[in-house]
Amino acid sequence: MHRSFRVFLVALAALAALTSVSPASAFVVEVTTSVAIADRDDTAAVETAIKSAVDEVVSEAIAFTPTLIVLTHARMVGDRLWLRLLIADKAGEQAFGELDEDDAPVAPIPERTELKI
Repeated sequence: MHRSFRVFLVALAALAALTSVSPASAFVVEVTTSVAIADRDDTAAVETAIKSAVDEVVSEAIAFTPTLIVLTHARMVGDRLWLRLLIADKAGEQAFGELDEDDAPVAPIPERTELKI
């Protein structure tokens, strides 16, 4: 067998292997929602309201089955509690786990950012 033909066969096999692998997809979303809180001193009512808001987001706004839900921010404005949720599926959760394992230094995230499109 000629050397160039062997190189061609190896390259063809490598190309076939690369094209047969499908990329993994992961779903990760950040959602902001709010819920009315009548009495912010009633811990049980606040907890129930938060759970209800999370359930509503998962059932009404997310089109995948989440395996990770993280409350990243909460703020009272008047009688409304605003919640920011990070939601991911299994592949997205694994991606976050891999990020945690990375030993590379992470630059601090600024408190406020502005994006203009």
